[in-house]
Amino acid sequence: MTNEVIGVIGGSGLYEMEGMTEVSQVTVDTPFGRPSDEYVTGMLDGVRMVFLPRHGKGHRFTPSEVNYRANIYGMKKLGVTRIISVSAVGSLREEIVPGHIVIPDQFIDRTRGFRKDSFFGNGVVAHVQFADPVCADLSATLFSAAGEVGVTVHRGGTYVCMEGPAFSTRAESHLYRSFGASIIGMTNLTEAKLAREAEICYGVIALSTDYDCWHDAHADVSVEAIIAIIKANVANAKLIIRRAVQQIAGERSCPCAESLKYAVISDTKVIPVETRENLELILGKYL
Repeated sequence: MTNEVIGVIGGSGLYEMEGMTEVSQVTVDTPFGRPSDEYVTGMLDGVRMVFLPRHGKGHRFTPSEVNYRANIYGMKKLGVTRIISVSAVGSLREEIVPGHIVIPDQFIDRTRGFRKDSFFGNGVVAHVQFADPVCADLSATLFSAAGEVGVTVHRGGTYVCMEGPAFSTRAESHLYRSFGASIIGMTNLTEAKLAREAEICYGVIALSTDYDCWHDAHADVSVEAIIAIIKANVANAKLIIRRAVQQIAGERSCPCAESLKYAVISDTKVIPVETRENLELILGKYL
């Protein structure tokens, strides 16, 4: 048994993994409001797991409405050191066929500034390194686990994070392809930024569900088609997670655990008391 806690953020079904024991639902209060839903905690093969449905049970929140800060803060409060994020994405590359899995390693931000994607402000400024926005160690493990499961998996690639909730126009889809991007989604970049600030390792299992709308030989993206492929991929995602957690539950040797070490630029003497209290969980060891 390990003391490490592994978090999973995903959609319906991913908080009900077969084989989990000691399952309970936990409500977490945060200085940033309410998370998307209750966290589901339990043990999986000797590893403590924490699951959260990103959009709430029943898929109630749009990508712009998700309280990402509360979600990541809640994971931190529950002792999570690594987060596996599972998301549906559109493919921007011919070779990434709907049904394939991608473990991306880069992002392009096409959100519109509506989202709260940093814990900082209100009297404290910090700039984390984000050149490599996902944990390389965790991502390598997810890629290896996907290969062991036997699914077609692509290692690396750039994820375009758009605002949504509408899908891309055809012109936008071709523009993103011209960027050299691999996939497109609406959520993971925001989570990755906050996980880095919280010193939590973050990796993505991206489930390709469609060719967006750029591919002339395929029908434009539809919710019905996406749901059908997501359902088919849920079982594979669960298998990947189950294999991966056994390999990542040990002590961390990546730089994620100290990503705030040199990030705070504010004079700690002038940080307001309320801000200090709100960020004690995240920043306390550096103050």
